[in-house]
Amino acid sequence: MNQIVEMQTYIAVVEAGSITNAAKRLGITKSVVSQRIQQLEQRLSAALIHRGRSMLLTEAGQEFYQQSSKILAELSELEESISARHDHIGGSFRLSVPQAFNIQYLAPYLAEFMQLYPELKLDIESSDQFVNLNNGHYDAAIRMGELADSNLISQTVAQNHHYICASPDYLKEYGMPTHPNELLRHRGLLYLSREPHGMWQLPVGGKKAFFRISPYLRTDSGHQLLAAAKRGLGIAILPSFLAAEAICQKQLKVILSEFSPSGGNISVVYRLSNRASPKIQALVDFLSTKIGHPAPWDSQIQNMLRQES
Repeated sequence: MNQIVEMQTYIAVVEAGSITNAAKRLGITKSVVSQRIQQLEQRLSAALIHRGRSMLLTEAGQEFYQQSSKILAELSELEESISARHDHIGGSFRLSVPQAFNIQYLAPYLAEFMQLYPELKLDIESSDQFVNLNNGHYDAAIRMGELADSNLISQTVAQNHHYICASPDYLKEYGMPTHPNELLRHRGLLYLSREPHGMWQLPVGGKKAFFRISPYLRTDSGHQLLAAAKRGLGIAILPSFLAAEAICQKQLKVILSEFSPSGGNISVVYRLSNRASPKIQALVDFLSTKIGHPAPWDSQIQNMLRQES
């Protein structure tokens, strides 16, 4: 068995949290994953994983995970370095992308990108959870929002505007808030990773202030927020790419527009060692051109707001 394949399989099991999830990530059967882990443990003469209801690593397993991640990251950096010298866009390209944006727009964009570069083989994982880019499993990630300080490089593709929205039926029944101070009297549709406790951070007079809204729905799904808002269940903060169609069809109305929160940017993020990667730069250039400035969904919303004013 190829030692690199064994390392990749083991890392996938550790990061996915189970053999079942690792098999899905790798695109192979559970039996193949189990067999590779067993062969690896036999070759090392050491148990790496405690077998039980939950997966726990042994001391040897933790050490092997850390060292294997480092080795694979260095191997990936070597490949990128050689490829960059020859300005060749091909080979494998491992991407992590946000689920909601992928469903709405990114999937067809990436399919077109692959057509432009037929020697490029994409491995795409769709999740709204941030992945660890330092372990070498991913070449880059497309991320949305304000990015925390880190040792990663980011390139902005487009702005990620957000709007406070509610349906006409909701506003008819509960009234139109004219200031964030009034949000406490309203039903809040909350995005878990941003506002789990019903506190919205909104700009007031050039500064950020916190305002409480009564939690009615909490979810980690942007599409769930959108569906609930369109049904008149409450007020939600939605990204423009997700809300544009509903706003233009007058299923949702933008409210408190002067207090719209910052959504940061749509960015391509990657390790410093990949800064010369031609395939990453090709992706940044392609998405920047494809989305444009402003993005088409932002233009649609702005046109709608001008018509209403």
